[in-house]
Amino acid sequence: MSTSLIEGKRADSARRRERVLKALDAILKTDDDITVAGIARAARVDRTFLYRHRDLLERVHAAAGTPRDQDRHTAVSRASLQTDLANALERNTRLAARIRQLEKRLAEMLGHSAWNESGLGASVDVDQLQRQVASLEQQLIDRQRELAERNEELDAARAANRELTRTLNQRN
Repeated sequence: MSTSLIEGKRADSARRRERVLKALDAILKTDDDITVAGIARAARVDRTFLYRHRDLLERVHAAAGTPRDQDRHTAVSRASLQTDLANALERNTRLAARIRQLEKRLAEMLGHSAWNESGLGASVDVDQLQRQVASLEQQLIDRQRELAERNEELDAARAANRELTRTLNQRN
């Protein structure tokens, strides 16, 4: 190839690179998604041009992975999502146990009602003791729920402390 052809190709490549960089800057200023195809379309180049120039491709991928200014405060980390999932699963377990307890209690009450209506009901002393046991069981459940809520608050505070410590460490 002649020197003028080589220089022409270099100049064309430089112009394309400049268009890609300008397109990337323009898209960063908007709320549009950053993709290789979107940058190529905005810069009026073929996607293969970006794949042949690894430095440009890395810039596109880095820009796509960087949260925007408005997203930085709302970005959700994988760890926080896993923590939320674990908390939801634990809550579901507690609710399922509570449902089983209420179903058991309802069945017992219906059974006692049927037993008493049949005229074969228990004596007053046994009935009073059973009410006291039920009351104590309810108090126990309430205390367990309060303990679980406090544990959740403690876990949330610990997570916030870890995040603050991580933020402070990253600044240093």
